Order: sequence, then structure tokens, then C-alpha cells
Amino acid sequence: MPLLRAEEVSVSFGGRRALDTVTLDAEAGRVTGLIGPNGAGKSTLFDVVCGLRRPGTGRVLLDGRDVTREGPARRARRGLARTFQHLELFGRLTVRDNLLVAAELGSGRRHAARTADRVLERLALTDLADAPADGLPTGAARLVEVARALVLEPKVLLLDEPAAGQDGEETGRFAGLLRSLAAEGTAVLLVEHDMSLVMTVCDTVHVLDLGTVVASGPPARIRHDATVLAAYLGEE
Repeated sequence: MPLLRAEEVSVSFGGRRALDTVTLDAEAGRVTGLIGPNGAGKSTLFDVVCGLRRPGTGRVLLDGRDVTREGPARRARRGLARTFQHLELFGRLTVRDNLLVAAELGSGRRHAARTADRVLERLALTDLADAPADGLPTGAARLVEVARALVLEPKVLLLDEPAAGQDGEETGRFAGLLRSLAAEGTAVLLVEHDMSLVMTVCDTVHVLDLGTVVASGPPARIRHDATVLAAYLGEE
């Protein structure tokens, strides 16, 4: 059974259907990619999965439990964490304090500092621990947001364009982090426009277009899917 399952999920905004009976699984120990053009519904699906938006139809299962009617805080306590397409850091706080805020919700106040420092070290952010978050370059800020999600020690990690603003070296290190998280049993669901990263780290890739999953499979199959090549990867 997958750790996360979005089942037959539909969302409408007025007369426009943003998601149309979307079904998607994220399994423990695997990186699942979700790609598609802007406006395809990727972030809307993330909002449904994490509890920020109630679907019109369908349901969300977390570790086998139906959490469709549960809010974000309860889902986070059940092991779900996410980052956002638009950075949501506490800009006036330091990098460490951003992590402490989340760590106190996860491991509790008693272990928050230890958890935060461990994650800072793992993501090579220790040297930036006392820097204000609003002064960070975009690539570093994205990594801090990932770190803040990781202090919750999630079973399921949703990443919304986490590599935006990273250079090639940073992206390479980030790919290694995703592989190590999956090796530890985390279910990672990745929305990303960097196709090189997606094709390198993902075990399965789903392609979303106009709210509908139009292709699913391993990267090698998606890479050579004619529809995907023409519409999303810019190749004939």
C-alpha cells in the first residue's frame, strides 16, 4: 500500500475544472515525479494532498487512513510535510529559528534544537544558521525550506519546485539528498521543471495537463513518450 494516495480527485474553480479525477500514488522508498506546464494543476493537487483545499470529489489516503476531511496540522502530525512553489520562509527569522519553529511542532520543544542542528548539518546549512532568511539567495532559501520540512521527520515529503534558483553543483547535491531520503524509506513527491533532475532521481513520473494525468511511467518511458516530448520537454 502506498504511503500517499490521491484517489479520483477533482477540483473546480467556478466553471473551470482544475483537477479531473486525478489518481496518484507516492510509495515509501521512492521518488515520484509530477511534471506538466504551468497551470496544469500541480500545485492545486499539492494543496489538496496537504489539506489546504478540499476536493470536490475523491479522497486522500495517508498511510492507509482517509484524511480528506483533516486539516494541514493533523496531516503534518501524521507524517506529511511540504514546500511551496513560492517561498514561505519567515524572512525576519534566522535560518536556525525557521527550523526551530517547525521542529517544536514535530519533535517537541525539548528536542527541537538537536533536531534542527542535525538537519542543518545534513543539508550543509550550518554556516548559514544565524543568517536572516530574507537575505539568502534563492537557491539557499529553497534548501532552507526543504530543511524546515525535514525537521518534522516526515513519512511523505512534497516538494514544489525545490531546485528553482540552484546552480548545477547545488542541483547535483540536491539529487543526492533526494536519493538518500528515499533510501531511508521516505515517500518523496517532486514537482520540478528541471527535467534533468526529474529524469535522474525519479522512479516514476506522472505528467499532468489541464488537470488530467496524460502519461505515467518510469523516466525512460516518459522521456520517449511522443506527447510528453512535444508538449513538455520541447522536443519533436
